[in-house]
Amino acid sequence: MAAIEVERHRGRLAALAIAVVVIAVGVPLWWKTTETYRAWLPVTQINQLAQLQLQLSVEVEVVFSRGTLTAEHQKKIDPTHTRLEEHPVDETTVLSYRYETRYRTATIMEEDALNQPTAAETDESLHLLSESPCGSVVIYVVPESTTLLPEGVSVYVGQRRTALLRAGRPMRVGVGLKEVLAHLETQVQQVLKVMSFSHSDITAALSDRVRLDYSSREGLADSMRAFKSSPGYEITFSLLNPDPKSHHLHWDIEAAVQSYIQPLLSKLAPVADFSLDSQILYYAVLGVNPRFDPSLNAYTLNADSLSHVINPVEARLGSSAASSNPVLNFLLYVPDARHSPLYITDHRKYTVVSNAFSSPRWGGIMVYNVNGTELPVHINIDMTRVMGVFLAQLRLMLGVQSSTPPPGFLVGPCGPAGLADWELDRLLWSRSVENVATATTTITSLAQLLDQIGNIVINDNIAEQVSAAVASLQLAVGQLEAGNLGLALQYSKEAILHSERAFFDPSLLHLLYFPDDQKFAIYIPLFLPMCVPILLSLLKMAAEARQRRRERQDKKE
Repeated sequence: MAAIEVERHRGRLAALAIAVVVIAVGVPLWWKTTETYRAWLPVTQINQLAQLQLQLSVEVEVVFSRGTLTAEHQKKIDPTHTRLEEHPVDETTVLSYRYETRYRTATIMEEDALNQPTAAETDESLHLLSESPCGSVVIYVVPESTTLLPEGVSVYVGQRRTALLRAGRPMRVGVGLKEVLAHLETQVQQVLKVMSFSHSDITAALSDRVRLDYSSREGLADSMRAFKSSPGYEITFSLLNPDPKSHHLHWDIEAAVQSYIQPLLSKLAPVADFSLDSQILYYAVLGVNPRFDPSLNAYTLNADSLSHVINPVEARLGSSAASSNPVLNFLLYVPDARHSPLYITDHRKYTVVSNAFSSPRWGGIMVYNVNGTELPVHINIDMTRVMGVFLAQLRLMLGVQSSTPPPGFLVGPCGPAGLADWELDRLLWSRSVENVATATTTITSLAQLLDQIGNIVINDNIAEQVSAAVASLQLAVGQLEAGNLGLALQYSKEAILHSERAFFDPSLLHLLYFPDDQKFAIYIPLFLPMCVPILLSLLKMAAEARQRRRERQDKKE
Protein backbone atom coordinates (compact mmCIF):
# COMPACT_ATOMS: atom_id res chain seq x y z
CA MET A 1 0.00 0.00 0.00
CA ALA A 2 2.82 2.38 0.78
CA ALA A 3 4.42 1.75 -2.64
CA ILE A 4 1.08 2.40 -4.37
CA GLU A 5 0.61 5.63 -2.44
CA VAL A 6 4.15 6.74 -3.34
CA GLU A 7 3.48 6.02 -7.02
CA ARG A 8 0.24 8.00 -6.92
CA HIS A 9 2.02 10.90 -5.30
CA ARG A 10 4.71 10.77 -7.95
CA GLY A 11 2.07 10.78 -10.71
CA ARG A 12 0.35 13.77 -9.19
CA LEU A 13 3.62 15.67 -9.04
CA ALA A 14 4.43 14.74 -12.64
CA ALA A 15 1.02 15.90 -13.87
CA LEU A 16 1.32 19.10 -11.88
CA ALA A 17 4.82 19.73 -13.22
CA ILE A 18 3.66 19.22 -16.80
CA ALA A 19 0.73 21.56 -16.26
CA VAL A 20 3.00 24.21 -14.77
CA VAL A 21 5.47 23.92 -17.67
CA VAL A 22 2.67 24.13 -20.23
CA ILE A 23 0.97 27.11 -18.59
CA ALA A 24 4.06 29.01 -17.43
CA VAL A 25 6.38 28.28 -20.36
CA GLY A 26 4.49 26.78 -23.27
CA VAL A 27 1.56 29.20 -23.49
CA PRO A 28 3.72 32.42 -23.28
CA LEU A 29 6.20 30.94 -25.73
CA TRP A 30 3.41 30.06 -28.16
CA TRP A 31 1.83 33.47 -27.71
CA LYS A 32 5.11 35.27 -28.36
CA THR A 33 6.15 33.20 -31.36
CA THR A 34 2.76 33.39 -33.07
CA GLU A 35 1.88 37.05 -32.45
CA THR A 36 1.61 39.42 -35.40
CA TYR A 37 4.62 41.70 -35.70
CA ARG A 38 3.50 45.31 -35.72
CA ALA A 39 6.18 47.98 -35.80
CA TRP A 40 5.61 51.30 -34.07
CA LEU A 41 3.77 53.98 -36.01
CA PRO A 42 3.49 57.71 -35.17
CA VAL A 43 -0.25 57.47 -34.53
CA THR A 44 -0.42 60.72 -32.54
CA GLN A 45 1.19 62.72 -35.35
CA ILE A 46 -1.04 61.03 -37.93
CA ASN A 47 -4.13 62.01 -35.95
CA GLN A 48 -2.86 65.57 -35.83
CA LEU A 49 -2.47 65.58 -39.62
CA ALA A 50 -6.03 64.31 -39.96
CA GLN A 51 -7.10 67.69 -38.58
CA LEU A 52 -5.42 69.62 -41.40
CA GLN A 53 -4.82 73.31 -40.83
CA LEU A 54 -2.96 74.80 -43.77
CA GLN A 55 -1.59 78.32 -43.78
CA LEU A 56 -0.30 79.73 -47.06
CA SER A 57 1.99 82.74 -46.71
CA VAL A 58 2.67 85.10 -49.61
CA GLU A 59 5.31 87.83 -49.67
CA VAL A 60 4.01 90.95 -51.39
CA GLU A 61 6.18 93.94 -52.13
CA VAL A 62 4.56 97.23 -53.13
CA VAL A 63 7.03 99.68 -54.66
CA PHE A 64 6.01 103.32 -55.13
CA SER A 65 7.61 105.07 -58.05
CA ARG A 66 8.31 108.78 -58.25
CA GLY A 67 5.16 110.89 -58.22
CA THR A 68 2.81 108.37 -56.55
CA LEU A 69 3.35 109.24 -52.87
CA THR A 70 3.89 112.61 -51.26
CA ALA A 71 6.86 113.17 -48.97
CA GLU A 72 4.52 113.34 -46.00
CA HIS A 73 2.97 109.98 -46.88
CA GLN A 74 6.41 108.41 -47.31
CA LYS A 75 7.31 109.38 -43.75
CA LYS A 76 4.06 108.16 -42.20
CA ILE A 77 3.58 104.89 -44.07
CA ASP A 78 4.16 101.69 -42.10
CA PRO A 79 6.83 99.64 -43.92
CA THR A 80 5.05 96.31 -43.30
CA HIS A 81 1.45 95.19 -43.17
CA THR A 82 0.03 91.71 -42.47
CA ARG A 83 -3.38 90.52 -43.59
CA LEU A 84 -4.79 87.15 -42.49
CA GLU A 85 -7.77 85.36 -44.04
CA GLU A 86 -9.30 82.18 -42.61
CA HIS A 87 -11.58 79.87 -44.59
CA PRO A 88 -12.95 76.73 -42.89
CA VAL A 89 -13.57 74.09 -45.57
CA ASP A 90 -15.12 71.35 -43.42
CA GLU A 91 -14.89 69.92 -39.90
CA THR A 92 -11.33 68.64 -40.39
CA THR A 93 -9.84 71.12 -42.85
CA VAL A 94 -9.15 74.83 -42.34
CA LEU A 95 -7.37 77.10 -44.81
CA SER A 96 -5.77 80.39 -43.86
CA TYR A 97 -3.94 82.85 -46.10
CA ARG A 98 -1.30 85.21 -44.74
CA TYR A 99 -0.18 88.13 -46.87
CA GLU A 100 3.00 89.88 -45.74
CA THR A 101 3.03 93.24 -47.54
CA ARG A 102 6.12 95.43 -47.52
CA TYR A 103 5.99 99.03 -48.72
CA ARG A 104 8.98 100.94 -50.08
CA THR A 105 9.95 103.51 -52.68
CA ALA A 106 11.66 102.66 -55.94
CA THR A 107 15.44 102.81 -56.23
CA ILE A 108 17.25 104.87 -58.86
CA MET A 109 17.85 101.80 -61.05
CA GLU A 110 14.20 100.80 -60.76
CA GLU A 111 13.16 104.31 -61.79
CA ASP A 112 15.34 103.96 -64.88
CA ALA A 113 13.70 100.63 -65.67
CA LEU A 114 10.25 102.21 -65.29
CA ASN A 115 11.20 104.75 -67.97
CA GLN A 116 11.32 102.12 -70.71
CA PRO A 117 9.07 102.73 -73.75
CA THR A 118 6.76 99.74 -73.21
CA ALA A 119 5.46 97.76 -70.27
CA ALA A 120 7.00 94.54 -71.62
CA GLU A 121 10.46 96.11 -71.76
CA THR A 122 9.95 97.49 -68.26
CA ASP A 123 9.01 94.03 -67.00
CA GLU A 124 12.18 92.54 -68.47
CA SER A 125 14.39 95.36 -67.15
CA LEU A 126 12.99 94.98 -63.63
CA HIS A 127 13.63 91.24 -63.81
CA LEU A 128 17.27 91.84 -64.74
CA LEU A 129 17.71 94.06 -61.69
CA SER A 130 16.52 91.43 -59.19
CA GLU A 131 14.73 88.11 -59.50
CA SER A 132 11.82 87.71 -57.11
CA PRO A 133 11.68 84.46 -55.09
CA CYS A 134 9.24 81.75 -56.04
CA GLY A 135 5.72 82.47 -54.79
CA SER A 136 6.25 86.19 -54.18
CA VAL A 137 4.65 89.13 -55.99
CA VAL A 138 6.12 92.59 -56.62
CA ILE A 139 3.75 95.42 -57.56
CA TYR A 140 5.11 98.69 -58.91
CA VAL A 141 2.78 101.64 -58.46
CA VAL A 142 3.25 104.06 -61.37
CA PRO A 143 1.75 107.55 -61.75
CA GLU A 144 -1.71 107.98 -63.19
CA SER A 145 -0.29 109.87 -66.18
CA THR A 146 2.18 107.13 -67.14
CA THR A 147 2.51 106.16 -70.80
CA LEU A 148 3.56 102.60 -69.99
CA LEU A 149 -0.04 101.44 -69.70
CA PRO A 150 -2.53 101.94 -72.51
CA GLU A 151 -5.60 104.02 -71.88
CA GLY A 152 -8.21 102.13 -69.89
CA VAL A 153 -5.64 99.70 -68.45
CA SER A 154 -4.99 99.97 -64.72
CA VAL A 155 -2.79 96.86 -64.21
CA TYR A 156 -0.21 95.22 -66.45
CA VAL A 157 0.85 91.66 -65.61
CA GLY A 158 4.02 90.57 -67.37
CA GLN A 159 5.72 87.23 -67.74
CA ARG A 160 7.68 87.58 -64.50
CA ARG A 161 6.47 88.03 -60.92
CA THR A 162 6.00 91.77 -61.26
CA ALA A 163 2.97 93.90 -62.07
CA LEU A 164 2.54 97.56 -62.94
CA LEU A 165 -0.35 99.28 -61.19
CA ARG A 166 -1.60 102.69 -62.19
CA ALA A 167 -2.16 105.05 -59.27
CA GLY A 168 -5.83 106.00 -59.08
CA ARG A 169 -7.53 109.23 -58.15
CA PRO A 170 -7.63 108.51 -54.40
CA MET A 171 -3.80 108.65 -54.42
CA ARG A 172 -3.62 112.28 -55.51
CA VAL A 173 -2.32 115.14 -53.39
CA GLY A 174 -4.58 116.10 -50.52
CA VAL A 175 -5.89 112.62 -49.83
CA GLY A 176 -5.11 111.07 -46.47
CA LEU A 177 -2.73 108.15 -46.15
CA LYS A 178 -5.46 105.89 -44.78
CA GLU A 179 -7.65 106.45 -47.86
CA VAL A 180 -4.65 105.92 -50.14
CA LEU A 181 -3.76 102.57 -48.57
CA ALA A 182 -7.40 101.42 -48.46
CA HIS A 183 -7.80 102.05 -52.19
CA LEU A 184 -4.43 100.44 -52.89
CA GLU A 185 -5.29 97.36 -50.81
CA THR A 186 -8.32 96.64 -52.98
CA GLN A 187 -6.24 96.79 -56.15
CA VAL A 188 -3.47 94.66 -54.61
CA GLN A 189 -5.99 91.94 -53.72
CA GLN A 190 -7.16 91.83 -57.34
CA VAL A 191 -3.58 91.50 -58.54
CA LEU A 192 -2.90 88.68 -56.07
CA LYS A 193 -5.95 86.73 -57.25
CA VAL A 194 -4.49 86.82 -60.76
CA MET A 195 -0.77 86.33 -60.05
CA SER A 196 -0.73 84.22 -56.89
CA PHE A 197 -3.65 81.93 -56.02
CA SER A 198 -7.35 82.17 -55.40
CA HIS A 199 -9.45 80.42 -52.79
CA SER A 200 -11.24 78.44 -55.50
CA ASP A 201 -7.91 77.11 -56.82
CA ILE A 202 -6.85 75.90 -53.37
CA THR A 203 -10.19 74.30 -52.52
CA ALA A 204 -10.17 72.53 -55.90
CA ALA A 205 -6.76 71.08 -54.98
CA LEU A 206 -8.38 69.53 -51.87
CA SER A 207 -10.74 67.35 -53.93
CA ASP A 208 -9.08 64.14 -52.63
CA ARG A 209 -9.78 65.17 -49.06
CA VAL A 210 -13.06 67.10 -49.05
CA ARG A 211 -16.19 66.88 -51.12
CA LEU A 212 -16.62 69.98 -53.22
CA ASP A 213 -19.89 71.45 -54.43
CA TYR A 214 -19.50 72.77 -57.94
CA SER A 215 -22.08 75.43 -58.69
CA SER A 216 -21.85 75.09 -62.45
CA ARG A 217 -21.24 72.45 -65.07
CA GLU A 218 -18.28 74.45 -66.36
CA GLY A 219 -16.66 74.40 -62.93
CA LEU A 220 -17.00 70.62 -62.74
CA ALA A 221 -15.53 70.26 -66.24
CA ASP A 222 -12.56 72.47 -65.36
CA SER A 223 -11.85 70.43 -62.24
CA MET A 224 -11.86 67.17 -64.22
CA ARG A 225 -9.84 68.39 -67.20
CA ALA A 226 -6.40 68.51 -65.60
CA PHE A 227 -4.47 65.41 -64.60
CA LYS A 228 -4.02 64.66 -60.92
CA SER A 229 -0.64 65.41 -59.40
CA SER A 230 1.92 62.72 -60.19
CA PRO A 231 5.72 62.36 -59.86
CA GLY A 232 5.96 61.84 -63.62
CA TYR A 233 4.05 62.04 -66.88
CA GLU A 234 4.41 60.32 -70.24
CA ILE A 235 3.68 62.52 -73.27
CA THR A 236 3.04 60.81 -76.60
CA PHE A 237 2.63 62.54 -79.96
CA SER A 238 1.02 60.38 -82.62
CA LEU A 239 0.47 61.03 -86.33
CA LEU A 240 -2.54 59.13 -87.69
CA ASN A 241 -2.46 58.48 -91.42
CA PRO A 242 -5.50 56.42 -92.44
CA ASP A 243 -4.63 56.59 -96.16
CA PRO A 244 -0.83 56.24 -96.60
CA LYS A 245 -1.25 55.42 -100.30
CA SER A 246 -2.77 58.82 -101.02
CA HIS A 247 -0.97 60.95 -98.39
CA HIS A 248 2.78 60.88 -97.94
CA LEU A 249 3.19 62.78 -94.70
CA HIS A 250 6.31 64.27 -93.19
CA TRP A 251 6.42 65.88 -89.77
CA ASP A 252 9.57 67.11 -88.08
CA ILE A 253 8.36 66.19 -84.62
CA GLU A 254 11.80 66.17 -83.00
CA ALA A 255 12.59 69.77 -83.97
CA ALA A 256 9.04 70.88 -83.06
CA VAL A 257 9.26 69.32 -79.61
CA GLN A 258 12.62 70.97 -78.96
CA SER A 259 11.33 74.36 -80.08
CA TYR A 260 7.84 74.44 -78.54
CA ILE A 261 7.34 71.70 -75.93
CA GLN A 262 10.73 71.27 -74.29
CA PRO A 263 10.99 74.89 -73.02
CA LEU A 264 7.67 74.45 -71.23
CA LEU A 265 8.66 71.10 -69.74
CA SER A 266 12.01 72.49 -68.60
CA LYS A 267 10.19 75.22 -66.71
CA LEU A 268 7.83 72.62 -65.23
CA ALA A 269 10.73 70.46 -64.02
CA PRO A 270 10.03 71.24 -60.32
CA VAL A 271 6.48 69.91 -60.74
CA ALA A 272 7.20 66.48 -62.22
CA ASP A 273 9.44 64.44 -64.52
CA PHE A 274 8.41 64.21 -68.16
CA SER A 275 9.28 61.74 -70.89
CA LEU A 276 8.44 62.24 -74.56
CA ASP A 277 7.93 59.86 -77.44
CA SER A 278 6.31 59.95 -80.87
CA GLN A 279 4.90 57.49 -83.37
CA ILE A 280 3.21 57.25 -86.76
CA LEU A 281 0.17 54.99 -87.08
CA TYR A 282 -0.87 53.92 -90.56
CA TYR A 283 -4.41 52.88 -91.49
CA ALA A 284 -5.62 54.27 -88.15
CA VAL A 285 -9.16 55.65 -88.32
CA LEU A 286 -11.19 57.58 -85.77
CA GLY A 287 -13.98 55.00 -85.59
CA VAL A 288 -16.73 57.56 -86.24
CA ASN A 289 -18.18 58.20 -89.68
CA PRO A 290 -18.23 61.95 -90.39
CA ARG A 291 -21.29 63.54 -91.96
CA PHE A 292 -21.27 65.64 -95.08
CA ASP A 293 -22.50 69.20 -94.61
CA PRO A 294 -23.68 70.77 -97.88
CA SER A 295 -23.49 74.28 -96.43
CA LEU A 296 -19.79 73.87 -95.74
CA ASN A 297 -19.12 71.54 -98.65
CA ALA A 298 -17.12 69.47 -96.18
CA TYR A 299 -17.41 66.62 -93.71
CA THR A 300 -18.02 67.37 -90.04
CA LEU A 301 -17.70 65.73 -86.64
CA ASN A 302 -20.12 67.19 -84.11
CA ALA A 303 -19.41 67.51 -80.40
CA ASP A 304 -21.76 64.65 -79.47
CA SER A 305 -19.76 62.12 -81.49
CA LEU A 306 -16.33 63.12 -80.22
CA SER A 307 -16.62 60.89 -77.15
CA HIS A 308 -16.76 57.84 -79.44
CA VAL A 309 -13.53 58.77 -81.20
CA ILE A 310 -11.06 57.96 -78.43
CA ASN A 311 -11.64 54.26 -77.65
CA PRO A 312 -10.94 52.89 -81.17
CA VAL A 313 -7.82 55.04 -81.44
CA GLU A 314 -6.55 54.26 -77.94
CA ALA A 315 -6.41 50.55 -78.76
CA ARG A 316 -3.75 51.36 -81.38
CA LEU A 317 -1.64 53.65 -79.23
CA GLY A 318 -0.22 51.09 -76.81
CA SER A 319 1.54 53.71 -74.70
CA SER A 320 -0.16 53.29 -71.33
CA ALA A 321 1.26 49.80 -70.74
CA ALA A 322 4.89 50.95 -70.73
CA SER A 323 4.75 53.05 -67.57
CA SER A 324 2.76 53.50 -64.38
CA ASN A 325 2.76 57.28 -64.85
CA PRO A 326 -0.22 59.04 -66.44
CA VAL A 327 -0.04 59.29 -70.23
CA LEU A 328 -0.93 62.45 -72.14
CA ASN A 329 -1.87 61.61 -75.72
CA PHE A 330 -1.74 64.20 -78.51
CA LEU A 331 -2.97 62.95 -81.88
CA LEU A 332 -2.67 64.63 -85.26
CA TYR A 333 -5.20 63.12 -87.64
CA VAL A 334 -4.99 63.63 -91.39
CA PRO A 335 -8.34 62.54 -92.91
CA ASP A 336 -8.35 60.32 -95.95
CA ALA A 337 -9.22 61.66 -99.36
CA ARG A 338 -12.81 60.37 -99.21
CA HIS A 339 -13.58 62.42 -96.05
CA SER A 340 -11.58 65.53 -96.74
CA PRO A 341 -11.85 68.30 -95.71
CA LEU A 342 -13.03 67.39 -92.21
CA TYR A 343 -14.06 69.95 -89.59
CA ILE A 344 -15.05 69.69 -85.94
CA THR A 345 -18.21 71.53 -84.92
CA ASP A 346 -19.34 72.57 -81.46
CA HIS A 347 -22.78 72.20 -79.84
CA ARG A 348 -24.03 75.24 -81.77
CA LYS A 349 -22.97 73.67 -85.09
CA TYR A 350 -20.17 76.22 -85.56
CA THR A 351 -16.78 75.04 -86.75
CA VAL A 352 -14.02 75.07 -84.16
CA VAL A 353 -11.27 77.50 -85.11
CA SER A 354 -8.44 75.22 -84.03
CA ASN A 355 -10.17 72.16 -85.56
CA ALA A 356 -9.19 70.25 -82.41
CA PHE A 357 -10.72 69.02 -79.19
CA SER A 358 -9.44 67.74 -75.86
CA SER A 359 -10.59 64.92 -73.62
CA PRO A 360 -10.29 65.41 -69.84
CA ARG A 361 -7.32 63.57 -68.32
CA TRP A 362 -6.53 61.87 -71.61
CA GLY A 363 -5.19 64.31 -74.19
CA GLY A 364 -6.17 66.06 -77.39
CA ILE A 365 -6.84 65.37 -81.06
CA MET A 366 -6.32 67.79 -83.94
CA VAL A 367 -7.63 67.30 -87.47
CA TYR A 368 -5.20 68.49 -90.14
CA ASN A 369 -6.72 68.96 -93.58
CA VAL A 370 -4.56 68.83 -96.70
CA ASN A 371 -5.09 70.21 -100.16
CA GLY A 372 -4.37 68.40 -103.35
CA THR A 373 -6.31 66.72 -106.14
CA GLU A 374 -3.58 64.63 -107.67
CA LEU A 375 -2.77 61.57 -105.61
CA PRO A 376 -0.48 60.68 -103.96
CA VAL A 377 0.11 64.01 -102.21
CA HIS A 378 3.42 64.81 -100.51
CA ILE A 379 2.76 66.95 -97.46
CA ASN A 380 5.08 68.78 -95.09
CA ILE A 381 2.99 69.39 -91.99
CA ASP A 382 3.06 72.91 -90.56
CA MET A 383 4.38 72.09 -87.11
CA THR A 384 4.08 75.68 -85.91
CA ARG A 385 0.30 75.58 -86.23
CA VAL A 386 0.08 72.06 -84.82
CA MET A 387 2.30 72.72 -81.81
CA GLY A 388 0.41 75.91 -81.02
CA VAL A 389 -2.73 73.82 -80.50
CA PHE A 390 -0.96 71.02 -78.63
CA LEU A 391 0.83 73.50 -76.37
CA ALA A 392 -2.47 75.08 -75.33
CA GLN A 393 -3.97 71.64 -74.65
CA LEU A 394 -0.88 70.57 -72.69
CA ARG A 395 -1.17 73.60 -70.43
CA LEU A 396 -4.78 72.72 -69.62
CA MET A 397 -3.97 69.06 -69.00
CA LEU A 398 -1.22 69.96 -66.55
CA GLY A 399 -3.45 72.35 -64.62
CA VAL A 400 -2.24 75.71 -65.94
CA GLN A 401 -5.52 77.61 -65.97
CA SER A 402 -5.86 80.54 -68.37
CA SER A 403 -8.59 82.47 -66.59
CA THR A 404 -10.08 85.69 -67.92
CA PRO A 405 -8.44 88.68 -66.17
CA PRO A 406 -10.63 91.27 -64.44
CA PRO A 407 -11.63 94.48 -66.27
CA GLY A 408 -8.75 96.91 -66.57
CA PHE A 409 -6.09 94.17 -66.51
CA LEU A 410 -3.70 93.57 -69.38
CA VAL A 411 -1.81 90.27 -69.32
CA GLY A 412 1.35 90.22 -71.39
CA PRO A 413 2.63 87.27 -73.43
CA CYS A 414 3.94 84.33 -71.45
CA GLY A 415 7.30 84.28 -73.22
CA PRO A 416 9.15 81.64 -75.25
CA ALA A 417 8.64 78.97 -72.59
CA GLY A 418 4.87 79.14 -72.98
CA LEU A 419 4.48 79.71 -69.25
CA ALA A 420 4.86 82.88 -67.22
CA ASP A 421 6.64 82.82 -63.88
CA TRP A 422 3.49 83.77 -61.99
CA GLU A 423 1.55 81.02 -63.82
CA LEU A 424 4.17 78.55 -62.60
CA ASP A 425 3.70 79.86 -59.05
CA ARG A 426 -0.08 79.36 -59.26
CA LEU A 427 0.49 75.78 -60.37
CA LEU A 428 3.03 75.17 -57.59
CA TRP A 429 0.61 76.44 -54.94
CA SER A 430 -2.12 74.11 -56.20
CA ARG A 431 0.19 71.10 -56.58
CA SER A 432 1.69 71.57 -53.13
CA VAL A 433 -1.71 71.72 -51.46
CA GLU A 434 -2.98 68.79 -53.55
CA ASN A 435 0.04 66.66 -52.60
CA VAL A 436 -0.39 67.46 -48.90
CA ALA A 437 -4.11 66.64 -49.05
CA THR A 438 -3.54 63.38 -50.92
CA ALA A 439 -0.70 62.25 -48.67
CA THR A 440 -2.63 63.00 -45.46
CA THR A 441 -5.65 61.11 -46.79
CA THR A 442 -3.47 58.11 -47.71
CA ILE A 443 -1.66 58.03 -44.37
CA THR A 444 -4.79 58.45 -42.23
CA SER A 445 -6.62 55.77 -44.26
CA LEU A 446 -3.69 53.39 -43.76
CA ALA A 447 -3.61 54.10 -40.02
CA GLN A 448 -7.35 53.42 -39.72
CA LEU A 449 -7.02 50.18 -41.69
CA LEU A 450 -4.15 48.94 -39.53
CA ASP A 451 -6.03 49.86 -36.36
CA GLN A 452 -9.19 48.01 -37.41
CA ILE A 453 -7.49 44.83 -38.64
CA GLY A 454 -5.04 43.58 -36.03
CA ASN A 455 -3.84 40.64 -38.13
CA ILE A 456 -2.01 42.82 -40.66
CA VAL A 457 1.75 42.65 -40.26
CA ILE A 458 3.47 46.03 -39.98
CA ASN A 459 7.09 45.44 -40.86
CA ASP A 460 9.93 47.88 -40.33
CA ASN A 461 9.92 49.03 -43.96
CA ILE A 462 6.28 50.13 -43.74
CA ALA A 463 6.95 51.91 -40.45
CA GLU A 464 9.91 53.72 -42.00
CA GLN A 465 7.83 54.81 -45.00
CA VAL A 466 5.00 56.03 -42.77
CA SER A 467 7.38 57.94 -40.52
CA ALA A 468 9.11 59.47 -43.54
CA ALA A 469 5.75 60.48 -45.02
CA VAL A 470 4.65 62.10 -41.75
CA ALA A 471 7.96 63.95 -41.44
CA SER A 472 7.75 65.18 -45.05
CA LEU A 473 4.16 66.30 -44.52
CA GLN A 474 5.11 68.27 -41.43
CA LEU A 475 7.96 69.91 -43.32
CA ALA A 476 5.72 70.72 -46.30
CA VAL A 477 3.09 72.30 -44.06
CA GLY A 478 5.78 74.29 -42.29
CA GLN A 479 7.29 75.53 -45.54
CA LEU A 480 3.88 76.59 -46.83
CA GLU A 481 3.40 78.56 -43.64
CA ALA A 482 6.84 80.14 -44.07
CA GLY A 483 6.14 81.02 -47.72
CA ASN A 484 8.93 78.82 -49.15
CA LEU A 485 6.97 77.49 -52.11
CA GLY A 486 9.80 75.56 -53.77
CA LEU A 487 10.70 73.60 -50.64
CA ALA A 488 7.04 73.01 -49.84
CA LEU A 489 6.50 71.38 -53.23
CA GLN A 490 9.61 69.23 -52.83
CA TYR A 491 8.58 67.95 -49.39
CA SER A 492 4.99 67.36 -50.54
CA LYS A 493 6.24 65.23 -53.44
CA GLU A 494 8.34 63.18 -51.03
CA ALA A 495 5.29 62.72 -48.79
CA ILE A 496 3.29 61.39 -51.75
CA LEU A 497 6.00 58.86 -52.65
CA HIS A 498 6.46 57.58 -49.07
CA SER A 499 2.73 57.36 -48.34
CA GLU A 500 1.96 55.42 -51.52
CA ARG A 501 4.86 53.04 -50.95
CA ALA A 502 3.54 52.30 -47.47
CA PHE A 503 -0.09 51.96 -48.53
CA PHE A 504 0.60 49.64 -51.48
CA ASP A 505 3.25 47.50 -49.78
CA PRO A 506 2.58 43.83 -50.72
CA SER A 507 3.25 42.61 -47.18
CA LEU A 508 0.06 44.30 -45.97
CA LEU A 509 -2.06 41.79 -47.88
CA HIS A 510 -0.75 38.58 -46.28
CA LEU A 511 -3.11 38.60 -43.30
CA LEU A 512 -5.65 41.05 -44.57
CA TYR A 513 -8.38 38.36 -44.39
CA PHE A 514 -7.77 35.72 -41.71
CA PRO A 515 -11.06 34.90 -39.90
CA ASP A 516 -11.29 33.31 -36.45
CA ASP A 517 -12.69 29.99 -37.68
CA GLN A 518 -9.43 29.37 -39.53
CA LYS A 519 -7.52 29.97 -36.31
CA PHE A 520 -9.62 27.35 -34.51
CA ALA A 521 -9.12 24.91 -37.39
CA ILE A 522 -5.34 25.27 -37.02
CA TYR A 523 -4.92 25.34 -33.24
CA ILE A 524 -7.55 22.80 -32.03
CA PRO A 525 -5.80 19.72 -33.57
CA LEU A 526 -2.56 20.94 -32.00
CA PHE A 527 -3.68 21.80 -28.48
CA LEU A 528 -6.64 19.47 -27.86
CA PRO A 529 -4.67 16.15 -27.67
CA MET A 530 -2.20 17.74 -25.27
CA CYS A 531 -4.60 19.73 -23.13
CA VAL A 532 -7.20 16.98 -22.51
CA PRO A 533 -4.88 14.62 -20.51
CA ILE A 534 -3.44 17.53 -18.55
CA LEU A 535 -6.90 18.91 -17.79
CA LEU A 536 -8.21 15.46 -16.73
CA SER A 537 -5.18 14.93 -14.48
CA LEU A 538 -5.73 18.31 -12.82
CA LEU A 539 -9.41 17.53 -12.31
CA LYS A 540 -8.55 14.15 -10.80
CA MET A 541 -6.01 15.74 -8.49
CA ALA A 542 -8.55 18.31 -7.40
CA ALA A 543 -11.12 15.55 -6.71
CA GLU A 544 -8.60 13.54 -4.66
CA ALA A 545 -7.66 16.65 -2.68
CA ARG A 546 -11.32 17.29 -1.87
CA GLN A 547 -11.72 13.63 -0.82
CA ARG A 548 -8.75 13.80 1.56
CA ARG A 549 -10.10 17.04 3.06
CA ARG A 550 -13.44 15.34 3.80
CA GLU A 551 -11.72 12.35 5.40
CA ARG A 552 -9.68 14.61 7.72
CA GLN A 553 -12.84 16.49 8.72
CA ASP A 554 -14.63 13.20 9.45
CA LYS A 555 -11.76 12.03 11.70
CA LYS A 556 -11.85 15.29 13.68
CA GLU A 557 -15.59 14.89 14.28
